Amino acid sequence: MSQKAYLILEDGTEFEGEGFGGDSESIGEVVFNTSMSGYQEVLTDPSYNGQIVAMTYPMIGNYGVNGDDVESDRVQVAGFVVKEYCGSYSNFRATGSLADYLKASGMAAIQGIDTRMLTLHIRDKGALRGGIFFDRKGAVERLRAHPLMEGLDLASGISCGEPYEFGEKKRGPGVAVYDFGVKRNILRLLDSAGFNVRVYPAKTPLSETIKKGAKGIFLSNGPGDPDAVEYGRGLIRDIIKEGIPAFGICLGHQIMALGLGGKTYKLKFGHRGANQPVKNLITGRIEITSQNHGFAADYESLKAFPDVEVTHVNLNDGTVEGLRHKKFPVFSVQYHPEADPGPHDSRYLFDDFYRLVAGTA
Repeated sequence: MSQKAYLILEDGTEFEGEGFGGDSESIGEVVFNTSMSGYQEVLTDPSYNGQIVAMTYPMIGNYGVNGDDVESDRVQVAGFVVKEYCGSYSNFRATGSLADYLKASGMAAIQGIDTRMLTLHIRDKGALRGGIFFDRKGAVERLRAHPLMEGLDLASGISCGEPYEFGEKKRGPGVAVYDFGVKRNILRLLDSAGFNVRVYPAKTPLSETIKKGAKGIFLSNGPGDPDAVEYGRGLIRDIIKEGIPAFGICLGHQIMALGLGGKTYKLKFGHRGANQPVKNLITGRIEITSQNHGFAADYESLKAFPDVEVTHVNLNDGTVEGLRHKKFPVFSVQYHPEADPGPHDSRYLFDDFYRLVAGTA
């Protein structure tokens, strides 16, 4: 028998549905994702740490889960919301159901709510604190006491504890990956590009990675407020001082913008999905991109630094999607060129980074 559950928002908005995951209640920032597939990648993406994710695609679970389509070693979201959960999965790669996967992780999930109405509400009001509850008593008070996403450094809490190698040893240059919540497919593509990949905790001094032979620095994606990752700004300043090539994605991009003197701000409801159009201002080409972020680099603040060039913009709202420095070998993008599943329009960036580090760009 299904268990009655409630999705409740801090403004008192309430949705009644059925629980199909773990039996513990959860609280987080409620956001929506417009992808039609990839729910397992979403669930395990460290960038969603602290967030309850609602999928706008109406049926979720139809292809089950497997051990390969994960972006980290555990479920990272604070909760999961769908309109209709499909328990009858069909896929030759499937090893189990989504519901069993969520129950094993203890993650709360709710189905049977109007996700279209929820999405419209978030678009109107902005991302709100919310929770999946089995008892409504005192829920709103608990939500309003929960910390806001602004000001939270979540990256340091999910970064790796010790450095580790990823992939096979090869003749290519070494790259130090700063783990602010890195996705596994980023590491796969850095490995495929020809790098010797070594992953480091987020607060590792740059000097330590250079001593270990790093010829390039990668700044990963991750959760939380970039402005709270103060140690990231210092890292960018050290990278510039050393003149070492660097590439950042998502949170890494925001940290790059802050380290180069710019500012960041919280978007009303963020960009989350596999269908965001971005214009490359250098080539004039349009790329369809996968995105997952609630903060953005401030365009106006970057104009004060003539050596910082905005290279990509979002065609939906004009926000900054990429930047580079004209004098130093550093660049970054807000979106996810490693998307899997998702569009592969931007995977050239990993090869661009390899050529930059190898000195053949």
